[in-house]
Amino acid sequence: MEKEKPTVSLITVSYNSEKTIADTIESILRQTYENIEYIIIDGLSSDNTVKIAKSYEPLFRDKGYVFKIVSEKDKGIYDAMNKGIKLSTGQIVGILNSDDFYTNEFVIEKVVNKMISENADCLYADLLYVDEINTEKVVRKWKANRGDFRLGWNPPHPTTFITKETYNKFGLYKINYKISSDYDLLFRIIHKGKVNTSYLEEYIVKMRIGGRSTSGIKSNITSVKEIYAVLKENNQKFKLPIIFIRLLVKVKQFL
Repeated sequence: MEKEKPTVSLITVSYNSEKTIADTIESILRQTYENIEYIIIDGLSSDNTVKIAKSYEPLFRDKGYVFKIVSEKDKGIYDAMNKGIKLSTGQIVGILNSDDFYTNEFVIEKVVNKMISENADCLYADLLYVDEINTEKVVRKWKANRGDFRLGWNPPHPTTFITKETYNKFGLYKINYKISSDYDLLFRIIHKGKVNTSYLEEYIVKMRIGGRSTSGIKSNITSVKEIYAVLKENNQKFKLPIIFIRLLVKVKQFL
């Protein structure tokens, strides 16, 4: 990675997100880091999401940030993420969904400094789950730490930053997975690919509870099935024990 201030491409995937997307956008506008490219990939929202997003475009221009927005039909959230990655021109790529936001204005600066100092291909940090309405109320904490995918561990996707070069080498998100394609990607690049990975021990993202991957028995069942498929596809032994340990790790977050 280039030592001098690399461009960071931040991607937000949205669909009918008029209630929350302003928080996402404003958390990016507040960043102290100078070289940011912001890309919104909208799934052809029927509400005011795109109108709200476009209203911030002059502020991004004034700050010297690159701003891009695409609104069209897609094949799901991971297809939209892939569109954003392909459109990105930065050396580092981060994904911040339309109901998430950064905890403070120094997040990107700290991420870049650590990735440069440790020559990292991938970086992850800690995550806060917050109440959907009162975002100051922390519902659950995800302390990522360091771990092993074989012991049920995986880093929180919204806090993960990956170099564009790494995406080019290992590929993008597989759209056949509806909930767990992020798990698949991180498994491929961190566990199998053994890329140089850094851990920033800090809560850098707040995620509202109630998202597709954080609520409902049905979504949890789908997640278990997909993770089993990911492990099988990657020829991982002891698939069921890994899934069981992973569920225990998730319960530990609540405790």
